[in-house]
Formats: sequence, structure tokens, C-alpha cells
Amino acid sequence: MDHAGHPGHPDSDRSPSSAPWGTAAKATLHCLTGCAIGEILGMAIGTALIWSNVPTMALAITLAFLFGYSFTLFAVRRSGLGLKVAIKVALAADTVSIAVMEAVDNGIIALVPGALDAHLSDGLFWSSLLGGFAVAFVITTPVNKWMIGRGKGHAIVHAYH
Repeated sequence: MDHAGHPGHPDSDRSPSSAPWGTAAKATLHCLTGCAIGEILGMAIGTALIWSNVPTMALAITLAFLFGYSFTLFAVRRSGLGLKVAIKVALAADTVSIAVMEAVDNGIIALVPGALDAHLSDGLFWSSLLGGFAVAFVITTPVNKWMIGRGKGHAIVHAYH
């Protein structure tokens, strides 16, 4: 029997607008924190080792996903989930959010003239990186709101808090 249309059922009011903006912003900030740690670390390592742009960005993106997933993974593991299930939850909760965030952030870095050639000591390196994070947050928050409103993304994690 389908209960989704009945009052009081958790799915009876599911719509993109049913997710509060505050919840979406918190989910995005959580995701952004892990992504930022990984991305800054990757960009710093690649830049310090004088790698070319492609391997540096590949490392930064890989570490952004790794750190982004790890934040959720550790949180749901603390709730008692086994490792295999916790990994599935982290992947389901964060993949779209991290992917959007990384596409936006790295797109901005690639589009800012000179940003890819800037060094760690250059203001342009840090301003393009941090500016990319800010724009990524603004663009990813509505995506997370939409997903949470449909019981997807970070909504999956909330069942384990």
C-alpha cells in the first residue's frame, strides 16, 4: 500500500521546497569543509612539487572527494554503522554535492587568468581558490536543498545522527 499521500507520512510532503535552506546550507558547508581541506592540500602539494596543471588538479580533486567522503564516513561510523554500509551511505550522501562543488571551484580556477600558474606565495593562488569555494557554496546549496527535499543526498545521513 502506498502511504506517501497520507498526512503525517514522512514522504507526504516531499518537494524541493520542503527542505529548509538552513539544512541545505549546513549540508553544503559540511561537504565544503572536507572538499576544501582536500583541494587545498592537493593544490599545495602539486604547486610545491612544481607539477603541471593537470596532475595538480587531479590530485586536488581526488583529495577533495577523499576528505569530503571521510567526514561523512566517520560521522556515520560513530552512529554504529558497519564500514561497508557506512561507505555506501557516504557515497550516496556526498557524490553529487562534491561533484558540483569541484566542477564549479575548479572551473573558476581554470577561468581566472594566471591562477593555474600562480605559486603558493601569490595572492592570486589563494584568492582564486577561496573565491571558487565561495561560488561553489552558492551554487551547490540549492542542489543540496533540492536533493534533501527528495530524501536524497545529505537527507540519507540524517537518519544516522
